[in-house]
Amino acid sequence: MRRRRAVAGRLLGVAALLAILGVMPLGGCYYMQAINGHTHLMSQRRPVSEVLNDPAAPETLKERLRLVQEARTFSVDELGLPDNDSYRSYADLDRDYVVWNVFAAPEFSLRPRQWCYLVAGCVAYRGYFNKDDALAEARKLEDAGYDVAVGGVSAYSTLGKFADPVLNTMMRWSDADLVGTLFHELAHQRLYIKGDTQFNESFATAVSAIGMERWFGARGMPDELAEYRARRALRNELLEIVDATKAELATLYASEMPVEEKRRRKREVLDALSARAERLFTDAGREGSPLAAPLNNARLVSLGLYEGWVPGFLALHDECARDMTCFYARARELAALPGGERMARLEELSLAAQGERLAESGPAGGSSATGNAGGGTAAAD
Repeated sequence: MRRRRAVAGRLLGVAALLAILGVMPLGGCYYMQAINGHTHLMSQRRPVSEVLNDPAAPETLKERLRLVQEARTFSVDELGLPDNDSYRSYADLDRDYVVWNVFAAPEFSLRPRQWCYLVAGCVAYRGYFNKDDALAEARKLEDAGYDVAVGGVSAYSTLGKFADPVLNTMMRWSDADLVGTLFHELAHQRLYIKGDTQFNESFATAVSAIGMERWFGARGMPDELAEYRARRALRNELLEIVDATKAELATLYASEMPVEEKRRRKREVLDALSARAERLFTDAGREGSPLAAPLNNARLVSLGLYEGWVPGFLALHDECARDMTCFYARARELAALPGGERMARLEELSLAAQGERLAESGPAGGSSATGNAGGGTAAAD
């Protein structure tokens, strides 16, 4: 399986149960595994208050759930996110991931393969509750000539259709990652449009970034805020070299070069990206570049989906003088535009924000893309 590379995408939340919300005809087996997986997950829920009062529950778990309660209250009071039953219960699934997502892209294209659902529209990934099922789908796609990536998903969202629980799969994260994920997933309930994965995920990632800035500020945690901003700045640098590589690959894929030569050149470009990413993380004193070789188109696609328009949304937030009511209203106006106009406007906002960043001497709070804390990524756990 030369093109599949495991991607531990820790925050790729919404795809988990699109099937249960109404799938286009995709085959009985896929539909049934979605129903069975969802039913089992929901049956494991316990109210957070019940777990906190359980003498048998580990104190470490209780500490994390108290943090969840605080973040949930903050999400409503400070960010205007939905005040409902989502993430007010806890479920232990006794496994490391809730679902496994499959990404695919043609061998010589950065356009992701799409799967379409009645409620959510078309999205660029397909989720399975069983890892073996995901790997079997990946093999089929590989046999059809696609580049493929498979990633374990720790968070879970049904876009507010059900009372989604906090999961044991989320408990191994840092406090920042856990809180940021709650903000991210709740943002999907605030605004979600069919058929535009990049818009939806970039919006949720931006809300998470805004929320984390406010969270650390309100709690008087300057050291944690500085660390968070450093991670975001590193993430921005990584995305810049990824964007440059995508542009290089797009030119290569559009060329009339013979297939074998194009394939060889593609591997050289991707290996160079891996090496640059490794140096970037090493120079920053960080371990574990998310772009370790071998890379492929599917891994690049999965990375870009979650953060492509984040600078634009953050610029929109600044235009609203950082007022969340205004920000959500402006985001809804964007969502109402035809797809091409929506993309053009977000690109305009993003380019303006990037130009302002280049003129600054360092990362500005609330004006750069988020890292793993709340933004869907293809970074390894």
